[in-house]
Amino acid sequence: MKKILFYGMTGEKMCFQHIFLNALDLDAAGYEVKIIFEGASVKLLPQFHKEENPLYLKARDKGLIAGVCLACSKVLGVYEDNKEVGLPLLADMSGHAGIKPFVNEDYSVVSM
Repeated sequence: MKKILFYGMTGEKMCFQHIFLNALDLDAAGYEVKIIFEGASVKLLPQFHKEENPLYLKARDKGLIAGVCLACSKVLGVYEDNKEVGLPLLADMSGHAGIKPFVNEDYSVVSM
């Protein structure tokens, strides 16, 4: 089975919507898919959560979201909001969400 990690870096909502679309499409096709909010994208998580974005909710319900960067959440002022969302706060790479654990599990990484 192919494994794909979407490593979202951009703070552009439409770009992240495409991460959700691709992740859900690949999941439906039988791929193992994970999504990480990293960099500026950590500011989008509270927005998606508060507006009950349907793509976000579907990806979350399917367990596709691996987590959100702890360090970027703190630096960009959304730590408390992201903590309240309840997704894992990832900090395995000097406080940031690293890709190494996924690469070690044979995931291909797509960064957007």
